[in-house]
Amino acid sequence: MIKILSFAWPAICAVVVCGCAPSSHHPRRTPGTAPAPDAFWTPPAEEIREPAPAAAPEIPPDLAGRVQSMTLVDVLDLALRNSPLTKVAWADARAAAASYETKKGEYWPQINLDANYTKYKTAATQGRQAVQQTVYGGSAALSYLLLDFGGRSASIENARRALVAADWTHNAVIQNVVLQVELAYHRYMATKALLEAQRASLTEAATNLESATVRHDAGVATIAEVLQAKTALSQAQLDLDSLQGALQTTKGALAVSMGLPANIPFDIEERPRDVPFDTTMQGIDDFIQGALARRPDLMAARAQVEAALARAKEVKSDGLPSLSFSASGGRNYFQGRSGHGDNYSAGFFVRFPLFTGFAQTYKEREADAQADAAAARAKSLENQVVFQVFSAYYLLQTATQRARTAGDLMTSASQSEQVALERYRAGVGSILDLLAAQAALADARAQQIQARWDWYSSLAQLAHDTGVLGLQGESPIIPAAPPASSQKESQ
Repeated sequence: MIKILSFAWPAICAVVVCGCAPSSHHPRRTPGTAPAPDAFWTPPAEEIREPAPAAAPEIPPDLAGRVQSMTLVDVLDLALRNSPLTKVAWADARAAAASYETKKGEYWPQINLDANYTKYKTAATQGRQAVQQTVYGGSAALSYLLLDFGGRSASIENARRALVAADWTHNAVIQNVVLQVELAYHRYMATKALLEAQRASLTEAATNLESATVRHDAGVATIAEVLQAKTALSQAQLDLDSLQGALQTTKGALAVSMGLPANIPFDIEERPRDVPFDTTMQGIDDFIQGALARRPDLMAARAQVEAALARAKEVKSDGLPSLSFSASGGRNYFQGRSGHGDNYSAGFFVRFPLFTGFAQTYKEREADAQADAAAARAKSLENQVVFQVFSAYYLLQTATQRARTAGDLMTSASQSEQVALERYRAGVGSILDLLAAQAALADARAQQIQARWDWYSSLAQLAHDTGVLGLQGESPIIPAAPPASSQKESQ
């Protein structure tokens, strides 16, 4: 034995040295730290990587032909295809489905097949001859749990409720994505409409400056009127410039909500939509009851409570007796000898955990506490759902009233601006009255546009909070809006 170790020792040392030595193929410098708390850390050369080229954005072929004139349905379709959130939720649901099917396999017996091939030799010692033998064969084993006082069924029910919770969560994620895309869409459309309205205000301001200049040249207006008209034109141009920047920002946010780069070229072409003021809605209590019955995230929380209760039942069954059946059989062949050797066994087995060091008791307490926590979380979410529906309902009511009032404001501001313009052109009104009336008209335009798109955002929020928001943004809360008005919002 000592002689063998003396030969093996150099080889062992060589292996240890080679394993401990640093790799010569990829020398790496110790990263170290910054020299001082107020100094930058300089990374090693291998930590500095060239940026990977950005992948070109891809538009599905069925949408590529109308990428410059997409509708809300197109935007939602694209977002749901690209969203990593929906992909994660769907993968979690499929994993839960596979886990459930795995658990159902516990109802079946477990059968294992084994094969062996063994060749051995024993040394000749103490007068015994050396033996060399080759043995090969196979065996089969069967085990089946006959009775466990509900533990197996509780384990399967736990997996089933977890699958239901994952499916409800997937639905909730889809509704969340649809809501976020709708809100981004409405912000972009509102900004786009505001830009058109501001262009109209800029045209009016330019007309005022032209009129003031003509009146000044004719000697019926002072230079102050020309300067005031110039100031109003500059302010209108400044507001237009700000809205142009905001339009690009909201457009980029909409692209990101669709899972696309912010700089991808696309546009939305839809005619203005009118708010259906005359549509009646259900009462607040009906909305709350509907949300408590179908809100997907609340359904997922309730399914998690059921899973926790099943888990507690499963843990309790671990402290109860179980009855199982087991059988095995095999056959071995010996090389160089005729015949074979058989072996088999079969029996029923009863297991009773008599004492586990109080581990079983605390496992049961832990499972019961987890079930109580899941129930409390579901109750807390239920209260949040009630508040969210309550808040969204009255926000929609307020948005409806604001849209109606903004329409009245727009009508009166238009009439006031027309009167001030005619008085100024007739020489009986001042430039200050005209500028004030046009400023009020521009503000009324903006409020009408913002109120209209805020109403659609409030509708989407209520549909989401009650759990009825569809894949295409549809909602049974309010019937489909009437055909869009042919007039532009800026008029």
